[in-house]
Amino acid sequence: MQCHWLLALVLLASSSAWAKKVNLDYHVRLLPQSGQAEVRVVLAEGSAVRSLDFDLGKAGAYSDFKADGQWQLQGDGARGRWQPAPGKSQLSYRVQLAHRLANGGYETRMTADWALFRGDDLVPPARLDQQDGTELVARLSFELPSGWKSVETPWPRIGKQRFRIDNVSRLFDRPTGWMIAGTIGTRRARLGETEVSVAAPQGQGMRRLDNLTLLTFVWPQLQAVFPRNPSKLLLVGARDELWRGARAGHNSIYLHSSRPLVSENGSSPLLRELVHVFAQINDRQASDWIGESLNEYYAIELLRRAGGMTDDRYHALQAALERRGAGVTSLRTEQADAAVTARGVLLLQALDREIRLYTHNQRSLDDVSRALMRLNSVTTEEFVQLSESVLGRASEVLSSKLLR
Repeated sequence: MQCHWLLALVLLASSSAWAKKVNLDYHVRLLPQSGQAEVRVVLAEGSAVRSLDFDLGKAGAYSDFKADGQWQLQGDGARGRWQPAPGKSQLSYRVQLAHRLANGGYETRMTADWALFRGDDLVPPARLDQQDGTELVARLSFELPSGWKSVETPWPRIGKQRFRIDNVSRLFDRPTGWMIAGTIGTRRARLGETEVSVAAPQGQGMRRLDNLTLLTFVWPQLQAVFPRNPSKLLLVGARDELWRGARAGHNSIYLHSSRPLVSENGSSPLLRELVHVFAQINDRQASDWIGESLNEYYAIELLRRAGGMTDDRYHALQAALERRGAGVTSLRTEQADAAVTARGVLLLQALDREIRLYTHNQRSLDDVSRALMRLNSVTTEEFVQLSESVLGRASEVLSSKLLR
């Protein structure tokens, strides 16, 4: 019986090796004059895919569709279904990469000299229906405007302006994460098993080495809590007319170049988004406080553990968190604001102390966080159950009215 199980495991592990590999190439031509990109999706063998059903999002983002085989817009243009023709088959379209905000600034931007955008926009998410025994090998290549020097993505480079797209958690591999192209400067370092790059357009005030130094400083502490080893991490930033914040993407982070490494309130926007990239905690059922508060908790804690925060500064930061979260009566919300996040951080700190006390310092909130990493998503009730399994008893901290 054991031999049969071993044989089944071997066959399962080798199934991808036996699959027929079909190239799926994304060719992108950046068009700075219109803030768009022209994208060609090329299948080496169209018969390997029965259909791709794309979620096109808001009207007008994608346009000028041309396809080999059948292409049909559905649901008032919200979806598009492609049935590729046999043989080499391609779908082409244009996509708007520059996105304005309501206040007149930009969330993503293209100028005559550079572009900073989300790879997620290049190819919309899609439901893939492919032939059994087929594996798509996805690659991304760029055609840059005249005078533009290079492009950086969070994906492994396999040639000049070419990248391999391989996401084991998805059936349909598509480019995701922050990307940057043009006349840019890049600083690199290898931290653990990860190639870390900090890239920004020249003359945009991005402190590349400062950011790289902070990442190097906290990296051992980060990996001790979140044992992930992405092959690449890309940090991008710029200044002119862009949103003045920080946001994580797939193995990548956007940080406005004016943002400090550590804010006056003691928090670090860069470290908060770094934790987001590594922890990858998704919530549901009005439990947004979990991910947001854990990101902020570790942004503080990693800096402290690395020796970047004195006790005096830590106590001042605690007082600021208490003031910010003083009026919060419940953490249960679909979108946690700054006050809810601050109150959530205080609860997590109390939970960490409780776990350390009752396990005689053998376990901590780190054990809870590593368990959360393995879940696709989490609710408040599941968080309580998981924490109490680590604690080994009912939690007094988590019996708080804040979680009801």
